[in-house]
Amino acid sequence: MEYIKDNRQKENFSSLATTLGYNENDKLLIIHADDVGLSESVNESTFESFKNNSITSASIIMNTYEMEEGLKFAVENPNFDFGVHLTVTSEWKYHKWGGILDKAKTPSLHNSANNFYWNKRKFVKNADLNEIKMELQAQIDLAKSMGLKPSHIDSHEGALFFDPNIFKIYIDLAVENDLLAFVPIEASMHFNGELEKPSNALIIDQFHMLHAGTKVEDIKNFYFNVIRSLKPGLSQIIIHLGKDEPVLKKITVDHPNFDYRWRQKDHDIMNSKEFKSLLEEYDIKLISWNDLKKTIL
Repeated sequence: MEYIKDNRQKENFSSLATTLGYNENDKLLIIHADDVGLSESVNESTFESFKNNSITSASIIMNTYEMEEGLKFAVENPNFDFGVHLTVTSEWKYHKWGGILDKAKTPSLHNSANNFYWNKRKFVKNADLNEIKMELQAQIDLAKSMGLKPSHIDSHEGALFFDPNIFKIYIDLAVENDLLAFVPIEASMHFNGELEKPSNALIIDQFHMLHAGTKVEDIKNFYFNVIRSLKPGLSQIIIHLGKDEPVLKKITVDHPNFDYRWRQKDHDIMNSKEFKSLLEEYDIKLISWNDLKKTIL
């Protein structure tokens, strides 16, 4: 993410660690899976990874075709940590979606084909603030109405982190719905001037995700190097799970970043004995957003 200026803030990790029962020299890590609901294989991989204790958190896109399967699993397995993956963009070439609300209520969020914009810039340029809040609240409400007890909210493609007015809506929704809000440290610069940081907003100062253009053969080294270089504090690795199978191949066509190959690799690495042994070797303490919510809110 790129911002015009850099005026970052950080959490008081010492206080947070103590409250959680750790000390300020511990390395606390959330391994978080995005995009539950994107496809059956994304769901399947996420469910397997939870059961294997390979991830500690996930979040569900509420306006996708396979989200009901993800919600059903989450409701039936309340010990696993789920959030709502607030979504305002539709980036895949052929696999498109619009909002929970009818386009008539949120016309500024939709293109002429009744889909969300594929591009974050187009979203920021066109979206009406009131319509953004209505749609995002509808996504949270739908998740809760289906039985989910979410721990947090986060933002698909980071689309809610760039514009300060849109970011304020995101933070307000966390407060109004008694949820934590994931805030990458790059976005913490918005907490100055008129916007005060509430306890619901949790700044992650060590945030790791595969970079655009990463070669498939380099993915394993990326994650292993992240673990080896973690410093004391609160960290999060965001992964994108899935399987190398026909449906996900079709969804991710002509989109090499976060495609079926990356997702199969994420699945294989996170569920490997080698990766889990590395976590033990470097004394990484795995936690979830639910752990944080119980402590902070």
